[in-house]
This record gives sequence, structure tokens and C-alpha cells, in this order.
Amino acid sequence: MSEGGKSRFGWWPSTLRSRLFLILFAGLAIAYSLSFSILFAERYMSAKAVMLGTLESDLATSIAVIDRLPANERAEWLDRLSRGNYRLVLGPGLPGVPDMSGRGAEIAKRIEEAAGNRFPLRVEAIPGDGKRLQGHLTLSDGAPLTIDVTPRGVMPLAEWLPYVFAAQMVLLILCTWFAVRQAVRPLSDLAAAADALDPNKKGSPLSESGPSEVANAARAFNAMRDRIAHYLEERVQILAAISHDLQTPITRMRLRADLADDTPEKDKLVSDLREIERLVQDGIAFARSSHGNGEKTSRIDLSSFIDSIAYDYQDTGKAVTVAGIVQGTAVTKPYSLRRILTNFIDNALKFAGAAEISVERKGDGNTIITVTDRGPGIPDDKLEAAMQPFYRLETSRNRDTGGTGLGLAIAQQLAVSVGGTVRIYNRLGGGLAAEISLP
Repeated sequence: MSEGGKSRFGWWPSTLRSRLFLILFAGLAIAYSLSFSILFAERYMSAKAVMLGTLESDLATSIAVIDRLPANERAEWLDRLSRGNYRLVLGPGLPGVPDMSGRGAEIAKRIEEAAGNRFPLRVEAIPGDGKRLQGHLTLSDGAPLTIDVTPRGVMPLAEWLPYVFAAQMVLLILCTWFAVRQAVRPLSDLAAAADALDPNKKGSPLSESGPSEVANAARAFNAMRDRIAHYLEERVQILAAISHDLQTPITRMRLRADLADDTPEKDKLVSDLREIERLVQDGIAFARSSHGNGEKTSRIDLSSFIDSIAYDYQDTGKAVTVAGIVQGTAVTKPYSLRRILTNFIDNALKFAGAAEISVERKGDGNTIITVTDRGPGIPDDKLEAAMQPFYRLETSRNRDTGGTGLGLAIAQQLAVSVGGTVRIYNRLGGGLAAEISLP
């Protein structure tokens, strides 16, 4: 095998399904062809033996009758004694050449045995007339007799036989395809389940029905998925517990710092405590978003909802605008959706100083809410990594503007809880776009 799973032979298929089909079909077709060939050969030999035996018996009778008839009556009996594969002719017949073919030799031997070795016999082939043979013999009274033999096919092919053969080959193809499908489909289902595996989403388990080997593999996969989800849940629980327990000592430290004398060191300490507190709060928010907050869905007016978010920022002097006319309603979790959009807007304000909100209704019924900016954006090769928890892009975001790296991860977790999906991409002309798609 060469690189990439491709065969070094150009004709050899690359998929397991095609390989199994080719191997099984070729093997069964060869075995069927051998069986058919053996049966055909056996039938051919049997039919040839019957034909030659019948020829010998009929010729022996015909020669004996002609030899005993008076010379003046023999012509009347020629047609009566002739058969489909030979006819009797009085006279020397046509000139020919000695026949040395295998089949001609067999027929000549049968003619000799039919003549009983009592009459001088010479068998010749008629040139240019296919497989036609003539046996020249002399009767008891010296009269010449010619036996004109035209061998027929031993076993003519029945008209229905090709159709039966074609039907058998179609049946063979269907059976092979069904067998390969039964063998390969569990692998395809397992591969699809592995591709769709997302610990952050609850999906239906892989079906554990079918043969024992398939059921065992499905059970192992489902158990592996449950273990992964359990490990991630434990990690989030640990993060939530640590973040929660840190709040008390941080609060005490803030109080003690506030009671201290005003010095540059005090200001630095308070700044560090605020940063630690923000990290702890983001950790708690991420843990809560992973487990869901139990919020119920409700129908909201998109225009009022988006305007309220923009007005809240505008009241504090932030450059947040709404593009276009927003219409329609959506069934979602309002608090979670607001948290997602505020995370998007906060990022845009940090790195671009302004944000723009737009809403688009798709033909399939989905609602796309997008927050765009004209900031530095994110390198294309790091867009996927930016959605991971605690991932910070230091190349474009410094310590003063950077956060804990949980904003987009929290938005993604909350999007799952509202049944939507989150996507970020770079805009043409510069800037970043963060969108959520709601069903």
C-alpha cells in the first residue's frame, strides 16, 4: 500500500466496500464458471458418445440392408436408410483428402466398426465443405457405396440458456452487494458516529443491534463516549468548585487591601485582585454554561430584544449600532442569548472599539444574528482554536485588552443550550464577524 491508503495498483479500489465486493464477486463468479464449464464438458462428452453410438448402430443397419438388397432395388431404399447426419449414395462419391482431424478420426472409426471390417473402407474429407466427410466402401457384389456424413453440433445451445445465465449473474451481484453492505455498514455507522462525537452536545447513542461483533463494538463506543462526557463534566465541576472557593479569600483580600494605606503597591494589589476576581467569575460562568442554567424557552420579539441590548451599551457611551431593519420573532432562551451576544459585543469593543449587530432570516427558517467589527481579526489557522477554553491570541490581543480566554467558549456552550451554533470568521476588508444561528 502507498501513502494515503491508496493502492500501488491503479486498478485496485481504495474503499473497503469496493474491495470486498470485488473479491467476493470474482471468487464466486470464477467458482460458478468452473462448475458450469465442468457440467458443460461432461454433458458434451455424454452427448457425443450417444451421437457416435447412434451413428455406428444406424450405419451398421443401413449397410447391412443395402448389401443384401438386389442391385436394382438399392436406389429406392437410399432415402429410407439415410438419417439427419448422414446419407447413402450409390457410386464413388466426391474426391477428397485423407482426414486426420481428431473428430474425423473418431467418425471414421465408427464407420469402420459399423462396416464390421467386412468391406474395404476409405474415409476422406471434402475440401472447402466444412466438416463434411465421405466414407467410400465396396459392397459384397463389388458395387461402390458412399456414406456422406455431415456431423451436427453435439449439444446445440438452448435459446433460454443465456437469459438464465444473465439472471444468475444478476442474482450473484445482488447477493454479493447485500453481503458486503451488511459487513461494511456497521463500520460506516461507527465512523459517522465518531465524526459526530461532540462531548458538549447530547446525541443519541449508537445502535447496539445486529451481530454480536457489531453490538460489542457499538457498546464499547457508547461506553467510551460516556466516559469522555464524564471526564469533561468532572473537569468542569472541579473548575466550578475551585472558582467558587476562591471567591471568599479574594473578598477578604479586597477588604484588607481597601483598609490599607493609599500607596502605589495598594493600587497594584487591587488591580491584581480584580483580575483574579474576573478570572474566577468567568470560570464560574463557563461551568454554569456547560451544565445549563435551567432557563425555559420563550418567544421574543427580535427587534425589541436587539434594540435593548444596543441601547444598554449606548447608554454607557459604547459604539454599538444595529444594521438594517430587524423583524420577526424567535423561540429561544432570552438570558442565554443575551449573554452570547454581549460576549460577542464585548470582544468587538475591546479589539475594535465599535460593534455592529445585524439579523438575517434564512429561507430554511433559521435566524442568523451577527456581531461584526473592524478590528485586527484572527488568523485563519487559529479561528477554531479561539473557540477553546482559556485560549488567548497574544499576537493580536495584549494583557490590557485580553481576557481569560473564556468568552467565546462560554458563548459556544450557551449556544448549545439554546439549540444554535456559533461561528466566527474574518470579514473581507478586515475585522471579525461572530454569528449565532438559531433554529
